[in-house]
Formats: sequence, structure tokens, C-alpha cells
Amino acid sequence: MLEVLYEDNHLIAVNKHAGDIVQSDKTGDATLADEVKAYIKEKYNKPGEVFLGIVHRIDRPVSGVVLFARTSKALARLNEMFKNHTVTKIYWAICQDRPKEESAELRHYMSKNEEKNRANVSISPRSGYKEAILSYTLLASTPNINLLEVSLKTGRHHQIRAQLSRIGCPIRGDLKYGAKRSNEGGGINLHSRKLVFKHPTKDETVTIIAPTPKDNVWSIAPND
Repeated sequence: MLEVLYEDNHLIAVNKHAGDIVQSDKTGDATLADEVKAYIKEKYNKPGEVFLGIVHRIDRPVSGVVLFARTSKALARLNEMFKNHTVTKIYWAICQDRPKEESAELRHYMSKNEEKNRANVSISPRSGYKEAILSYTLLASTPNINLLEVSLKTGRHHQIRAQLSRIGCPIRGDLKYGAKRSNEGGGINLHSRKLVFKHPTKDETVTIIAPTPKDNVWSIAPND
């Protein structure tokens, strides 16, 4: 069932479940965008095609906030904000290994391997690689799992997954980047927790927070 986090005339944000795809791909599976369109069409009794702009995407095995534009004006302005990195993007990641530093900025260089659908990571500049920056803080820890809060500065393919793996902290369930075992259902424990941005048509700041999945492993997280 669709979990709407924020909605007005220009925007709609939902809490994506791990396994949902934001927009169509080669699998041909039903998309989150189509589900949101159907919701808008029914709720507002809209005739014909519903406009819905895809502002950003999060990976299929990842959960959390996904923002859509309901008008072309909002889509153009939000695209500009994401391009200029003026949107605050906060993720929560559960790793089995504890990072050596409790808080740090990670700066790597990344390229996308299209054939294998994974990211390559280098610690130094290389031809064809783009700079990737994030910062993290250890929020909570048990003997078996560690919760990191990640602030994403750039938006590279599989960036958080690849950078955390590069420092020896693959995300729980993420076999592609070095996790020891998969999670039931195939998702990974990476959650798009919060987006903060300037409203595209109003002089106000919008903060959208997505509750964590109802999985016992997330009980390590601070209360929603």
C-alpha cells in the first residue's frame, strides 16, 4: 500500500519499500511512479493522463523517501536543485562492521560499470571517474550491527553502497558490495531517511522524513 509522506498541489513524496522500482526498467515490473499516478487520479478524480515528474531515484533494494513533482514548474525547479546539490539528502545504513572512525568525510572517485551494473571506486583521480563525496556519523552500535547516518554530497551510481564497502563497511544484505549474506526479500538495509529542500513555488523549507521499515533490525534506530 502506498505510504504518502507529503502532498500538495506541486509535490508528492512517498515512502518506498525495498524491492519497488521508481521508474520502468528492462524487467517490465510495475513501478512506484505508476502507483503514485493511480493514487492521484483516483483521489482527485482526474480525467486523462496524470502528470508526474520523476525528480530523483533510489536503488531498487533501498527504502525511503522518493519525491515526485506534480507540475512541470516544480519539476524544472527541483531538477535544478538536485543538479546544484542544494537538496539535503540523509540516509541511514546498517552495516555489520564498525567503521574505524565514528565520524568522517569520504572522498573517492567513481565510475559505473554498465555491464555489471555496479560502481568502481578509486581513492585517487582517474580518467573517466567522477568525484564522490559523503559524510557519515555512527548513530548506534551493537556487537552485531552498526547504524550510520550518511549525508550525501554528490549523487553517483550506487555511491553510498560502494563507498561504505570501500572502507570495509558493506551495507547489510548488499551482496553486490561485499555483504556476507542476503536479507530475506532481497532488500538491503539502506534507507533514504530525510530530504530537506526549498519549496519550488513557496518561500519555505520542506523537510520530509520516512519512517524506517518494520523489520526488527531497524530497532537499533532512534525512535521515529
